[in-house]
Amino acid sequence: MSLPTAAHPSPPADPPGARSTATPPGPAGPEDGALAALSAAAAEQAARDAAAPRRRRFGRLVPHLPDRVVPRLPARLQRRDEARAPRLVAPPPPRDRFGPADLLAEAAHEIGARPGRLLLTIVGTVLGIGSLVVTTGLAQTAAGQISRQFDAVAATRVVVEPATARTASGSRTVGRIPWDVEDRLGRIAGVELVGALGPVDTGGLEVTARPVNDPSAQAFAAPSVVAATPGLLAAIDGQVVTGRWFDAGHDARADRVVVLGARAAQRLGVLRVDRQPAIFIGERPYAVIGVVDGVQRRSDLLDAVLLPVGTARADFRVGGLDQAHVRIAVGAGPVIAEQAPYALEPNTPEAVNVQVPPPAPSLRENVQADVNAIFLALGAVALLVGALGIANVTLLSVRERLGEIGLRRALGARTRDIVAQFLTESAVIGLLGGLVGASLGVMVVVGVSVAREWTPILHTGAVVGAAALGVVIGLLAGAYPAFRAARIEPIAALRGTAT
Repeated sequence: MSLPTAAHPSPPADPPGARSTATPPGPAGPEDGALAALSAAAAEQAARDAAAPRRRRFGRLVPHLPDRVVPRLPARLQRRDEARAPRLVAPPPPRDRFGPADLLAEAAHEIGARPGRLLLTIVGTVLGIGSLVVTTGLAQTAAGQISRQFDAVAATRVVVEPATARTASGSRTVGRIPWDVEDRLGRIAGVELVGALGPVDTGGLEVTARPVNDPSAQAFAAPSVVAATPGLLAAIDGQVVTGRWFDAGHDARADRVVVLGARAAQRLGVLRVDRQPAIFIGERPYAVIGVVDGVQRRSDLLDAVLLPVGTARADFRVGGLDQAHVRIAVGAGPVIAEQAPYALEPNTPEAVNVQVPPPAPSLRENVQADVNAIFLALGAVALLVGALGIANVTLLSVRERLGEIGLRRALGARTRDIVAQFLTESAVIGLLGGLVGASLGVMVVVGVSVAREWTPILHTGAVVGAAALGVVIGLLAGAYPAFRAARIEPIAALRGTAT
């Protein structure tokens, strides 16, 4: 038998004066007894539940029911049910703090509000970064040009000298350069021209242009006398101003002929050789057959009297040569350095010193380092001035914005928020200065190179690094003002009494 789940509606009431049709209550039936028994059992069970002890299950307190089993669900099913359960409370909103985009927008607004001050602030940074870029670019460009000139001239020059050894009384020569040095070195691959020379000891004899002693003549220092091989003038790139240079025939016959340096010829009064002038070394006359000039590698020869080696050996007993000059092909330096000592002194090659040109990359690096050392100091000074300018302007901005700082602190801004704000502003100023300075530096390097008809050489990494250096300068310059602003108390900032 099923029990009723809802109360039946009551019959309508009879109108007044009408005869009642309701059935009078009779004795209780069997259904009413069952309902009463069930209600009594439920009330008794509720009383037992209230009196029973409580224990924790599934993270909640449940009554201890001996006749009731509470199933334990697996953790995976519990998490699934919790995920499917509807959220009755919305998650809390994120904290209202400035992000990177907000900091950049605030810094751009604050910097752009005073364009005149911004221009004056970044001048120092622009000059510093620009000078660094110009220094690096011009150093690299100049090193490339010098390297080309070196390859064309200096890379083809080799000097050979006898080795020296230190003794108790000083240093002495332990090697020698043979008389046939031109033939020996000329057989080495890569050698183009060879010439040698050595000093001549005249024993105090006077060198004059007159055979008699004239007391009224102007006194001057006597020129030095040097013995030279026929190939010397071409090996040292000398030029004959007038006349000619002596050849192998003069040397072999020991003819008494000389060639004068340009300055020595002026002192001796020998300006022309078409009339076969002569000079005297002591009482021996020597015919002047030429005058030379333009000797760049041995400028001392412009003040000398040059004799053939054969003549010097016959008249003055010259014992040997002290230096040989060699013109080589580009790139033949290492071969000459290895083979020349054995060609001149096969038994004792260590008795000969060979001076070969350094490699072109080494020269380029040395020149670039020297130029950088000079001009980077100027760039560092300009950067220091720019950093001081940024620091001063940031300090001034802190003092002008005390009310803003106090209001931000009062509304909940943290110390690091204030530091980040001012550091971002100084970094943006440094970045602007770095970009403008790097651009101007590149323009200057290109302009100078075009004006001088050079090939501009400038690494991209140097330009990018210079612009990034502006950001670093801005951060370093703004660090002190930013931390000083962060230490200001809110009440002092609002009152404008912070120092």
